[in-house]
Amino acid sequence: MFHPVAEKVRADRERAGAGVSSVRVLVVEDFAPFRQFICSTLGKRRDLQVICEVSDGLEAVQKAEEWKPDLILLDIGLPTLNGIEAARRIRKLSPESKIIFLSQESSPDVVQEALNLGAWGYVLKARAASELLAAVEAVISDKHFLGRM
Repeated sequence: MFHPVAEKVRADRERAGAGVSSVRVLVVEDFAPFRQFICSTLGKRRDLQVICEVSDGLEAVQKAEEWKPDLILLDIGLPTLNGIEAARRIRKLSPESKIIFLSQESSPDVVQEALNLGAWGYVLKARAASELLAAVEAVISDKHFLGRM
């Protein structure tokens, strides 16, 4: 039997993407235009939901503990607390969150340190337009991703 209220609820859920498992993402980037680019890029996928955006490392740690996101996109060069130290703290407070570093830093030592901290991915900002979604796809599929250096 057709019920108009139930039908409206079903239609609203479909439009909102209900039934599509949503990956909750924390974006940590201090340069506002690049942060907007990241969010816009992630917005191309219905299964990704940016739950919080922050611009410094200390706030990233606080929000990671509060929100327990599925995925964290983390810059390294951040004010108040760099991304490496933020990741070190996040690992303890939100161990289930997967981290992808998105940075200008291409030094092999820094990349290795990031991976040693348990990062699932590393993408250079200069390659974000072509590699960000591939990195996210790999990581949410439980695979590691190392972009071209």
